[in-house]
Amino acid sequence: MLRPLARSGIGISAIAFGGGPVSGLMTADSKREQLATVERAIIRGINWFDTAATYGAGQSERSLGDALAELHAPDSIHVATKVRLAAEDLGDIKSAVKRSVTGSLQRLRRERVTLLQLHNAITRERGDAPTSITVADVLGKGGVLEAFEELRTEGVMPHFGLTGLGQLESLREVLQQGAWATIQVNEHALIRRAPGPDHLMTICATHGVAVLAIRVFGGGALSGQPPSAHTLKTPFFPLHLYERDQANARQLANFLPEAISMPELAIRHVIGNESITTAIIGFASPQQVDDAIRWAAHGPLPRDIRDHIAQMPLPEETP
Repeated sequence: MLRPLARSGIGISAIAFGGGPVSGLMTADSKREQLATVERAIIRGINWFDTAATYGAGQSERSLGDALAELHAPDSIHVATKVRLAAEDLGDIKSAVKRSVTGSLQRLRRERVTLLQLHNAITRERGDAPTSITVADVLGKGGVLEAFEELRTEGVMPHFGLTGLGQLESLREVLQQGAWATIQVNEHALIRRAPGPDHLMTICATHGVAVLAIRVFGGGALSGQPPSAHTLKTPFFPLHLYERDQANARQLANFLPEAISMPELAIRHVIGNESITTAIIGFASPQQVDDAIRWAAHGPLPRDIRDHIAQMPLPEETP
């Protein structure tokens, strides 16, 4: 069953296919497994595929483009990709965005994508967070938004979005502009966010922005996986966050009935949140696709488990 992607008129599957580096599938040289996993996702009704120019230095886009072309993927399949600006790009943001998108389309073997997303954090000052840029870099003359709007006029994509990293007030200022269709938000069962008007998801709801959940398994901590090679080197979700989530996951696992595993809990927690449009999952095999679809079909978590999670002493996360 498809869910509406905010005001876009698009229906999106509750489980989406993530091409990021944590699972390692789409950034590796494993064409047979990539093809089998993408094919299984399409067969099982997944219609949203998310990647980025920086995932494996373009390898994820290339792998996804090759797989979709070989499978003759139907027009109902949606592809989303991202632009991340480096420090050397900030002298001419518009040109850098367009260069990135040109490369992405070539690797994806597509003339257009459904969604183009800004992959930088947004903060008060450049560099306040890893690769962060400012509100002015996004909204100002010659900035990201102007580049995105020109690309939309050229037919490259109908919609654009953000990655929800950075400082809440900066993200709020950008979201208030009203052009954004989506935002990716780090969300899993072991994250606590204070309710109220300053909750990022509340801000998104106010402005009609669809929330796409990422890191549903906490980089593998909620699915019993060791830290990935990416986790050991990324500045965005570093090892100490993985270890924190892993410790909390062990505590929660002791409470669960045998019929519900931690990976099932992770998926059902996210898809049961009415503020979230889809859970983006980094699959490594066709079996993982089948498992995720089966667990999602079980619906939201039982109330006793939700209440137990709500009572756990979990750290609050911002934004």
